[in-house]
Amino acid sequence: MRIGLSGAVVLLVVGNGLSAAEPRVVRPFEGAVGFKSANRIDTPVAAALRERDIAPANRCSDEVFVRRVYLDVIGTLPEPQAVQAFLQDDDRRKREKLIDELLVRDEFADYWAMKWCDLLRVKAEFPINLWPNAVQAYHRWIRDAVRDNMPYDQFARELLTSSGSNFRVPPVNFYRAVQGRAPATMAEAVALTFMGTRLQSWPEVDRNHMAVFFSRVAFKATTEWKEEIICLDPAPGEALDVTLPDGTAVRLLPEQDPRAAFADWLLTPENPWFTRNIANRVWSWFFGRGIVHEPDDIRPDNPPSNPELLERLEKELVRANYDPRRFFRLILNSATYQQSSIPQSDHREAEALFAYYPVRRLDAEVLIDALCWAFGGGESYTSVIPEPFTFIPESQRTIALADGSISSQFLEMFGRPARDTGLESERNNQPTDAQRLHMLNSSHVQKRIQQSARLRRVITTYRRNQPALISGIYLTILSRYPTDTELVAAQDYFGTGGLTLDQAVADLAWVLVNSKEFLYRH
Repeated sequence: MRIGLSGAVVLLVVGNGLSAAEPRVVRPFEGAVGFKSANRIDTPVAAALRERDIAPANRCSDEVFVRRVYLDVIGTLPEPQAVQAFLQDDDRRKREKLIDELLVRDEFADYWAMKWCDLLRVKAEFPINLWPNAVQAYHRWIRDAVRDNMPYDQFARELLTSSGSNFRVPPVNFYRAVQGRAPATMAEAVALTFMGTRLQSWPEVDRNHMAVFFSRVAFKATTEWKEEIICLDPAPGEALDVTLPDGTAVRLLPEQDPRAAFADWLLTPENPWFTRNIANRVWSWFFGRGIVHEPDDIRPDNPPSNPELLERLEKELVRANYDPRRFFRLILNSATYQQSSIPQSDHREAEALFAYYPVRRLDAEVLIDALCWAFGGGESYTSVIPEPFTFIPESQRTIALADGSISSQFLEMFGRPARDTGLESERNNQPTDAQRLHMLNSSHVQKRIQQSARLRRVITTYRRNQPALISGIYLTILSRYPTDTELVAAQDYFGTGGLTLDQAVADLAWVLVNSKEFLYRH
């Protein structure tokens, strides 16, 4: 692969297109339409921005929206034909319709199961040690729950209260995936996952009361290799006097499962802990930060940036009966979500108050899948311990990987979480020098581009029509057509003496995948 330095610089700058120095309106990234409330959650956002004299961003362009919503909902780039059809559609409800279509795609279940598997520590090997059979069963149950739109309160109840074999009753793996079997350790995992709080920051007496609810969880081995039964300890016990996190004193009879008593308290709509946590967490998954930031650090001295917005989301989630897709539709159809990533204000609180869509790098799994989709080939995965299910075919999409123990050099370099803690911060999407060098110089990327069947089809189709050829490359990689300036710059480079058409196409593709526009959600 070769690329002229001056040509690369010109193309990279033009292909980036997200510079703050661009004039308003910035085409093709935003439209001239300003912020217009679309549903109930826009009202508290707009009110908070007005109060601080912060101008919200313009509505994002159709080109930006189609790529954004594909990545945010199914973790996948849109096919060029889908982009073309969307851009040509003059139905004013086309964004709403696209959202509905994506929410029932198979990739939606894969992508959102991946997010939950990070939090639930779905990992076969050290230090979690679920083992491969249990990982496969657990992942399948999580994916099925996402696919079937299991309400969030039912999802949490099954994880908190199930008993049985970790191979045959997958939700019991929630307790097996905790690093330690002390009641206090299990209580910390429950608080982090379902209450969005870190129990270590609580007073000791409150931590001790919380631990009591998990003091009767028992683990029993079977004759089947690495199978384990998780259940209520059958040994005779005494009544337990304990205090719930809201200060309510309760007495648990010997025959009662304390986990069920805790779930009954936690999962009532009147209890803010669970609803606030899941509403804030889902919001953070779409915006890169929670209304309470970080999303799993809810505490009195870490207040929400917009309390009215968080309260509204809680009410909407209860109104939706904890229906995930219904809640997603509300957020995705909002004017807040459909803002441009180009701020109209440099106010220091603009990001925290969601005055624009935040630019952030693609997740490691989404990025490698995007490279495989655009240029062909697959990713090679490895596991420290070669047990059953370790072999993964290269055609396997990375967002569908079940086991956090199965990884690759690319995934580790680009910050895929180890799934050891269940903390959101375990995923690291911050760019590094190693990542930049890999994308710019590695044979891993070079071979994909040179051998790309998708690029070959574009060349074959438009060999005699250079503008259409360049447009096809942009549409494939960036999900949009080039601007006039970009088209001229690319044509100038294609006219470089001694440069073959195949080399020019490969060079342009390499530049575009190294642009911020490709590597980031925007």
